[in-house]
Amino acid sequence: MHVFDYQPDFKKSTLSNGVTVVTEHHRYTRATCASIFVKMGTRDEPDELNGVAHFLEHLVFKGTENRSALDIVKEVEAVGGELNAYTTREYTCFHTTSLREDLGLCLDVLTDIINNATIDGSDFDKERDVVLHEIDMTADQLEEYIFDMCFELAYKGHSLGRSILGTPETLKNMTPEMVKEYYDKFYRGKNIIVSVAGDVDHDEVVKLCEEKLGKKLLEVESSIGSETPSVKSFQHYVSRPSEQTHLLLNFPSTAYKEDTRFDAYMVNALLGGGMTSRLYQKIREEKGWVYSVYSYLSSYVDSGSLSLYAGTTDEYCVDVAKEFISEVNQLVANGVTDEELGFFKRQVKGQILLGADDVENRMNSIAVNEMIFGEYRSVLQVIEQIDAVTPDSVKQYLQTYLNWEQAGILVLGNAQASHAEQIFNLNPLG
Repeated sequence: MHVFDYQPDFKKSTLSNGVTVVTEHHRYTRATCASIFVKMGTRDEPDELNGVAHFLEHLVFKGTENRSALDIVKEVEAVGGELNAYTTREYTCFHTTSLREDLGLCLDVLTDIINNATIDGSDFDKERDVVLHEIDMTADQLEEYIFDMCFELAYKGHSLGRSILGTPETLKNMTPEMVKEYYDKFYRGKNIIVSVAGDVDHDEVVKLCEEKLGKKLLEVESSIGSETPSVKSFQHYVSRPSEQTHLLLNFPSTAYKEDTRFDAYMVNALLGGGMTSRLYQKIREEKGWVYSVYSYLSSYVDSGSLSLYAGTTDEYCVDVAKEFISEVNQLVANGVTDEELGFFKRQVKGQILLGADDVENRMNSIAVNEMIFGEYRSVLQVIEQIDAVTPDSVKQYLQTYLNWEQAGILVLGNAQASHAEQIFNLNPLG
């Protein structure tokens, strides 16, 4: 059997207290990626604790009852491994990459920071300053900052639109007691998914997790979000000293659970997914108006958005906006041909299959599938759903979601107010 002929072996178990353990066995790798997902993200936070999920992501690395901050990272790095974490609007993930023989060590470190973090005043204040610097840094990176602004406007009034980092006001009002209460309440039981991919023995992982996590009972279950959000239209201009004008056009899109998300993948690839996309070829290659232009698809459990972005100059920002409108209108009016759709299907499938060789990618995938769908979805199942996309299904997606009445537009940076006004007054219907 060739390496590329085999299918990885997926297994799932549930501990006595509701913790879910999912593994995917890849026999032809020395790398093993382990993670603990906590099903609490920015959208689950109380108003007064906006940013607490991300802040906790930082704080648990400052020390536990068993390890100092240095010990936590030193034990993993001593064996050549990596330890990291990230926070999203719907969950927080703590993860390691190591040799397969060091998986037990990595799981011991991960379960320690989930179980035994010491959240005290001295480290609390220092790490809060670190996050406040991170907020300032993000605000200086306008290509990143414009997407945060987009979410705030598109989901105005809903927790999904909050900043993942929180605000200076909410962070300054947090106390160690408030954050520790959040940690003790939600870092447990059914809120936790342990996900491991690599050359892994499922039963050994379950045994270790039962020992380390099985005693943490669930007091309060999470509920992702509140009411289902709707994507709002907006027009917003912010003048900021910069070398560029940053332009973003936003549309609603599909949620994770909708089958039409695969049509959204195709539209994203076609519009701005790479160097062969329409926006890249037209605005960068043919016109030379930008260095960076792309589309970005965001999917959540009950909502989604498709954004078109370009970094340009004040001189060309109105022209770029016109091209955005033109490309969207042509796509909605004409749809896609079989040949064009076939090209982007092959592109997306190739990306997915290449990603399937990365055990960190698989570790994330099996955890997210468990969180969203409650079941395993193999790479081949995803490929089959991509193959099922047709020109007619893409056209239906376009007519449903690329609706100008629901579109939002942002202009950020060095653009003149008069140019922003011109963009806002463009008639997308011609």
